[in-house]
Amino acid sequence: MHIVGIGASAGGLASLEDFFRNTPSDTGMAFLVVQHLDPNHKAMLAELLQRYTEMPVFEAQQNMPVRADSVYVIPPNRELRVVDETLKLEEPAQVRGLRLPINVLFSSLASARNERAIAVVLSGMGSDGTLGLQAIKATGGLSVVESPESAQFDAMPKSAIAAGCADIVAPASEMPARILAYVRQVPEPGDSPGQSPSGPTHSLVRLAPILKLLQKHTRHDFSLYKPTTLNRRIERRMVIHGISELDDYTRFLADNPQEVQLLFRELLIGVTEFFRDPGTWDYLTETGLPDLIAHRPRDGTLRAWVAGCSTGEEAYSLAIAFTEALEQAEPGRAPDLQIFASDISPEAISVARRGQYPLSIENAVSEARLARFFTRHDRYYQIRPSIRDKVLFARHDVILDPPFTRLDMIACRNLLIYFDLALQRRILPLFHYSLRPNGLLMLGSSETIGRLNHLFAPLKPKMRLYRCKPFQSARHSDFLLKSFPPMSTLPREQPVSSSQTPPQGATNTLQSAADHVLLQSYAPAAVVLNANADIVYISGRTGKYLEPAAGKANWNIHAMAREGLREPLYSALKKASGQQEPVELTGLPVQTEAGTQAVDVIIRPLGEPDAIKGMTMVVFRDAPAPAPSRRRSPAAAARADQAALSQQYQQEIDSLRQQAKESREELQASNEELQSTNEELQSANEELTTSKEEMQSMNEELQTINTELQTKLDDLALAQSDMQNVLNSIEIAVLFLDQNLNVRRYTERAAAIISLRESDIGRPLSDLTSSLRYPELQDDASRTLETLATSEKQITTSDDRWFSVRIIPFRRLDNVIDGVVITLVDITETKNLESALRHKPEA
Repeated sequence: MHIVGIGASAGGLASLEDFFRNTPSDTGMAFLVVQHLDPNHKAMLAELLQRYTEMPVFEAQQNMPVRADSVYVIPPNRELRVVDETLKLEEPAQVRGLRLPINVLFSSLASARNERAIAVVLSGMGSDGTLGLQAIKATGGLSVVESPESAQFDAMPKSAIAAGCADIVAPASEMPARILAYVRQVPEPGDSPGQSPSGPTHSLVRLAPILKLLQKHTRHDFSLYKPTTLNRRIERRMVIHGISELDDYTRFLADNPQEVQLLFRELLIGVTEFFRDPGTWDYLTETGLPDLIAHRPRDGTLRAWVAGCSTGEEAYSLAIAFTEALEQAEPGRAPDLQIFASDISPEAISVARRGQYPLSIENAVSEARLARFFTRHDRYYQIRPSIRDKVLFARHDVILDPPFTRLDMIACRNLLIYFDLALQRRILPLFHYSLRPNGLLMLGSSETIGRLNHLFAPLKPKMRLYRCKPFQSARHSDFLLKSFPPMSTLPREQPVSSSQTPPQGATNTLQSAADHVLLQSYAPAAVVLNANADIVYISGRTGKYLEPAAGKANWNIHAMAREGLREPLYSALKKASGQQEPVELTGLPVQTEAGTQAVDVIIRPLGEPDAIKGMTMVVFRDAPAPAPSRRRSPAAAARADQAALSQQYQQEIDSLRQQAKESREELQASNEELQSTNEELQSANEELTTSKEEMQSMNEELQTINTELQTKLDDLALAQSDMQNVLNSIEIAVLFLDQNLNVRRYTERAAAIISLRESDIGRPLSDLTSSLRYPELQDDASRTLETLATSEKQITTSDDRWFSVRIIPFRRLDNVIDGVVITLVDITETKNLESALRHKPEA
């Protein structure tokens, strides 16, 4: 069953009417309606909606089950959530102006129904619903937004559209048909979309033009993704746009770059949660991670990589598990941990960096972990800084971008299942290259290492935990270097050549093979830099001197240089840029994992050939340890040399420290001024925002009440018309008087007896003239009003007609006397007949 969540605010009643008037009663879907309501006013929304649909409309109640072909309406002063297929009601914790009940419903719907969730945003002010639509989109559900032109208030629809959350934008009257078409045509989750008899190969051929468009606009290549995944996602976009032929959709993509981006986001949709597969995490925390910690250097930093991190739940779960394992292994010691989390979706990375998750994570995270690692807010949990600071999020393509290296663990869960077998066989060796010996690899429950048993040893096969085997041979290392050249993904405009690849046609010759081994084993480590000091080529093993910087991949040498190289390199590169001669640095103390290493560096400007003109080569060599002198130098000379060298280094250090101190002081002063200004602006902004939200909330509630009152007025006007027609159709003159005996209402026949016009409404009875010979009419009406006794008399008129005049109290529905009613029935014929009978002679 699909569940449709509908959010509306000011002007929403008219949109809801258009929506439900055009919704069949047998769709097989359930509809949940949330509207901004006055918390102190009884709502009539359920009764009003029942007029527009044949489906039963209920006001939601606690633990009410959700049934198909039914409508459920939020009650006043409540928040509505869906848990499984049951409604949950809670009193809002926020003050009146800060409530966002539509976001609450949509977020719970995304968690409960995933791809079967459908969210609709109708007319309203503000931005409620936008964050909820983002949650719906993240789980693969359908988001529908009313077109701003058809909405009475377009702020809510415009906010959703501006955030890129709208799959379908249409008037409310057209939405049901679009939703039904989507539900009927898009395959259910888990079903394979229809394929041609030729199978996946033919499918990829058909999809090739679309994949080329995606690669052109996003640089990401989806050709090695599984065809079933591609087909389902593309089919979904086609249904949303009402396109039935793949060729038509291809042309539509070519003409609409925005749709290319939307399809790209569609293909990146991932589902994740905290501590998915709890048994795996329990084993990891209790056994896998403690073993990993026990075999690491005591002063080393644990490094992990979460590839395809989506919205961050997996990365934070790993950080929590590492923290608990470290505290168990080394009590009282602050965890020394760094986790890299990467994904190619900028939207997912943005969510992950915020570290805010819905209250529904209580189902996956224990109370103890929630209390320790999260801060609870009214509508979400915020990850605490102690965990947030251990995770660095970066946009990164595991297929194209260079990997993170020297890792103790890689978590790549439910990413490989979207890749075909060839791509999996490329990615897994890359993971092996990135891991330290005996590092851990954690895959998803549906993923395995395949035939790569020479790279990974199963630790817990059912849990998909593997241990990285050490390199077995130079042959395997050579295979990795050929399969994954170090800089294969550098910017394409930079010329990149590789001395590691033998000339074509000579691969199998003894000379080329020997040259290749010699270059790898004995050539010095070197890099080539462009004018911006970005590395465009690497030769040899540079890991001792350079390491990837934390965060987003950055190939600038100043960011990658190890401690001890950074400052001298900066000065030497600046000096080398203005001359042709190389600059040499000797004996630089560099901090490596094995300790301090003396390094000689040569910076050589390159002038030819043309392909590398204007670039710079930096060569690294380990400085040889000083050979012991054959004859002893005098102690004083040795001390003098040492003192001179120390003084030189100390002067350089003092100069750098002074420059750093001055820069730091200037930055600190500027930062304090900016911080002060920012705090003042933030305070004023918060006050204005709170006032605006409160006013907006009250305005929306008044709009809702006004709409309901207008509906009541329409009903009253119709009832008044009915009554007026009834009174005018009977042969009785009726005059209504209020408590002061002023005219309230009358019928046309009464106007023929008593001189009445429309302008006489509100005039006293005593001011009116009539043809009745009834001077006591005023007194009898007053007496009836006082005593509540009915008065009835037969009165003649000036034109010799007879009327039965009856005066009764006017009683309201609440049993309050509010005037009198005078009825005049023409009895002239009866009187004439009576007179004729009286004067008829007896027989």
